[in-house]
Amino acid sequence: MQVNEVTRFLETIAPPFLQESYDNSRLLTGSPGQEVTGILVTLDCTEEVVQEAMDNGCNLIVAHHPVLFRPLKKITGSNYVERTLIQAIRNNIAIYAIHTNLDNVLNGVNRKLGEIIGLKNLRILAPRKNTLSKLVTFIPREHAEKVLQALHQAGAGQIGNYKNCSFRIEGTGTFMPTDEANPYIGQTNKLEYVQEIRAEVIFPTWLEEDIMQALKDSHPYEEVAYYLTPLANTHQEAGSGMVGELEEPAEETAFLVHLKKTLSLPVIRHTRLLGRPVKTVAVCGGSGSFLLPEAIRAGAQVFVSADFKYHEFFDADNRIIIADIGHYESETRTREWLAAFLRKKFPTFAVRISATNTNPISYIT
Repeated sequence: MQVNEVTRFLETIAPPFLQESYDNSRLLTGSPGQEVTGILVTLDCTEEVVQEAMDNGCNLIVAHHPVLFRPLKKITGSNYVERTLIQAIRNNIAIYAIHTNLDNVLNGVNRKLGEIIGLKNLRILAPRKNTLSKLVTFIPREHAEKVLQALHQAGAGQIGNYKNCSFRIEGTGTFMPTDEANPYIGQTNKLEYVQEIRAEVIFPTWLEEDIMQALKDSHPYEEVAYYLTPLANTHQEAGSGMVGELEEPAEETAFLVHLKKTLSLPVIRHTRLLGRPVKTVAVCGGSGSFLLPEAIRAGAQVFVSADFKYHEFFDADNRIIIADIGHYESETRTREWLAAFLRKKFPTFAVRISATNTNPISYIT
C-alpha cells in the first residue's frame, strides 16, 4: 500500500477544500508513491513521535496538527519544528496533517468531543457558506435516469437527511452537427429537435471533479451541455463547532464535574455560574473563542472549548458559561477516532495510536 492510498481515503473523510486559509494540512514530508510499512496516529508531530514511529516500524505519521505551519526560510535544526522535519526526512518518514478540514466536517473532531460528553442531536454550530455548487445539464429524456443515477452516486443531490434530490423540467433542445461531429442523435448539417430533460442538482463544491467525470461518462452526447454555479447557501454538514443537548438537564456544577471526569481533565477554567440548568451545550475542539457569539445565539448554557484569553472570558457577559478545558485535552481523543476509521478501511494493516504525550502544558494540582 502506498501513502497516496491512505491520504486519498483521509481526504474523503475531511476534504482539503474545507481547511481554513491559514492552515497547512495534507502531505508535509514523504512521497505519495512511498510504500507504507505502518501508520502512527498522533495529535502533534514532534521529535519523540518520529522516534516512536521508527521504533514501531511505521513510516507514515497521521497528525491532527501540522508541524510545518509557518513558512521556513532555513532548516538548520534550530528549533523543534526544524529538528522534527530533519529527523523525518532523514529516516524516510512521511507526515500527513489533517487539521482544520477535520474540524469542519460533520463527523470530525467536534462530533467526537460532543459524543464523549454525552450530547444528542449534534449539529454544526456555524455552518459554512460558499461550499455548495449547482450543476444544470440537459439530457435526452430516455437517458435522464441513467445520468442522474450516476450523478447521485458521485455525491450530487444530498441535502441534509435527503438523498437523490434533483429538479427536472422537460423541453426541446436544438442543435446542428457539423461535418466534424460524431453525433449520438441526428445527422450532420441538419437541425435536430430533441426532447430533453433540464436537470439540476446541488453538490459539495469539493466533489466537482467527480461529479463532472460522472456526467461525461454517463451522458450519451459527444458534447455535453451544462453549466456550474457556485452557491452562497450554508452547508449544514460543513462548518465550525457543534451544538447538542444532554439527555437530561444537569445542574451547572454537576455538569462541570461530569466534564472533568469524562475527559480526564486536570483542571477547567470557567466563567461564573449562572444558577440555571444545563441542557444545550456548544463545543469546539481547539481554539474556539471566535464561536462564542454563535454558541450564545444557539441558546447554549455552556460553551466547551479552549485557549480563551483573559479578556475574552468577560464576553460571556452572564449569558453563557465558558468552560475552557485546554487545547490538547479537547482534541486528544481525535487520535482514537482517526485510528478507528483507518483500521476499518485497512483492516489488515498496522495502525497504531501514539503513546507519546505531546501536551506542552503541565499542571500542579
